[in-house]
Amino acid sequence: MAVMSRQKLGDLLVRHGFITPQQLADSLEEQRKTEARLGSILVKRGYLTEQNLIEVLEFQLGIPHVVIAKKQIAPETVELVPEQLARKYKVFPVDRAGERIILGMLDPTDVFAIDELRLSLNMEIQPVIVTEEDLNRAINQYYGMRGSIEEVFKDLDIEFEQTKEEPQYDDLEAAEEAPIVKLVNLIMTQAVKERASDIHLEPTEKELLVRFRIDGHLKKIMTSPKNTQAAIISRIKIISGMNIAEKRLPQDGRVQIRVEGTAIDMRVSAIPTLFGEKIVMRLLFKTNIMARMEQLGFIPMTLEKFRTVYRQPHGIILVTGPTGSGKSTTLSAVLNELNSPDINILTVEDPVEYQIPGVNQVQVNNKAGLTFAAALRSFLRQDPDIIMVGEIRDRETAQIASQAALTGHLVLSTLHTNDAPSTVTRLIDMGIEPFLVASTLAGVLAQRLVRSLCKQCKEPYRLQPDDPYYKIVTTVFPNFDPDKHLFYRGRGCPECHNTGYARRMAIHEVLIINQELRATIAQNVPAAALKDVAVGNGMLTLFQDGLVKAMEGLTSLDEIVRAAYTFE
Repeated sequence: MAVMSRQKLGDLLVRHGFITPQQLADSLEEQRKTEARLGSILVKRGYLTEQNLIEVLEFQLGIPHVVIAKKQIAPETVELVPEQLARKYKVFPVDRAGERIILGMLDPTDVFAIDELRLSLNMEIQPVIVTEEDLNRAINQYYGMRGSIEEVFKDLDIEFEQTKEEPQYDDLEAAEEAPIVKLVNLIMTQAVKERASDIHLEPTEKELLVRFRIDGHLKKIMTSPKNTQAAIISRIKIISGMNIAEKRLPQDGRVQIRVEGTAIDMRVSAIPTLFGEKIVMRLLFKTNIMARMEQLGFIPMTLEKFRTVYRQPHGIILVTGPTGSGKSTTLSAVLNELNSPDINILTVEDPVEYQIPGVNQVQVNNKAGLTFAAALRSFLRQDPDIIMVGEIRDRETAQIASQAALTGHLVLSTLHTNDAPSTVTRLIDMGIEPFLVASTLAGVLAQRLVRSLCKQCKEPYRLQPDDPYYKIVTTVFPNFDPDKHLFYRGRGCPECHNTGYARRMAIHEVLIINQELRATIAQNVPAAALKDVAVGNGMLTLFQDGLVKAMEGLTSLDEIVRAAYTFE
């Protein structure tokens, strides 16, 4: 019966010349074997596009096409259709008109699905066309983890409101129970799908709070009953190689997982708190897909300056910024651009996040004694042209890197500093002599990540003199004219979860070490004095770079002030 309804769509497509009878027959044969939707099969096989499907249904049958992402769907409308039905029939409630519900459907000609939904919902159905991507995004956005979590809690036989004391059972046995395993897997899978950088599991007095850090901000995802806390924490400690019996001291662990073909390395940290152990899991996405330098959000002038730095034949080049500021992504893009068959590139990383063909990449193994310093020392006997060290963490690594630069090698690495000039004083504080820093350091790129404005709902505005940021902007940018220079802000829409932001971008600061700066560094002057010299030589600060991007509508003034402005 279901095949008949889909064949009706197929006949329509044949009749209007979008596909041939043979293509329809082949697709229907695959449909019988896989039970996939005919439209999806036709698009997957390349016989037609999703837009062709929409044209046939919209113009030939008079069924309107709706973009769910552009609509603000009321929560009570979403609740009319249980998640199980939405996923089963590939539908989503768009609106309600009395006793009639408007449903976005991939195949609005499937009368049998419409009949089933009419009976299940006890409402009249008015179908509209939606694309598969739009539908899947809406289902994941509006239903999220709720349905899956509720199913897991049913298996656990626990009520949401339960706040009794934790039962006294063996943590290891409870942690291996199927519902707990399923719940932990669900949390990790959802974090990967939402491109979270960290998962926080925080014990409170009455429950376990789960939050994800997405685009630099923590977002509450769910709470779990208190009497699941011990088993959930134990499960995570088991898979990350920690001692589950030790609850009094901080522990570190790691686990590798694969979600929908994506490999993720998770760094796990546990600390004892007043209400139990708190877990933070840092997600490091491994990928073979590397961004090009042009895709990293550089202002053209800044990118040109940075390229002059990393195209030098020798010296130390450092990328600095806080944890999670995209340093590894930038370094990988640099290596990818420098990579060629006639040079030898070696890297030591913890972990290897980007796999680069033609580059010899080494993974740190502290238990075996393979540290950054040990690997770097061995690299010097491997006839290298370019060396990349994941991070300069100690004096030994810094000294070996300086030696390598002095002997004609290009050394790339990262450091944690607030801005580019502070990198010099950080190296000196690590025990490297000022004259050695002056002679080996070629340049520094400092960067921060800020949230990008949502393209769907951003809007321009004029900065008024009574705005608290007006004085900041006019101090940094004396020629600022509110009539000529506009800023932008996000209004909030379903596409960006009403935040006004979507994803993140980088702001940059490039310090090129010229002769004047080398002389200044050798005198061991403070970072502030170095910054004055660098700005005098044309360095654009992080805040200035961000200001340009804010006026281009890429991010907001709020984000730039938060990330890069220093109140003095």
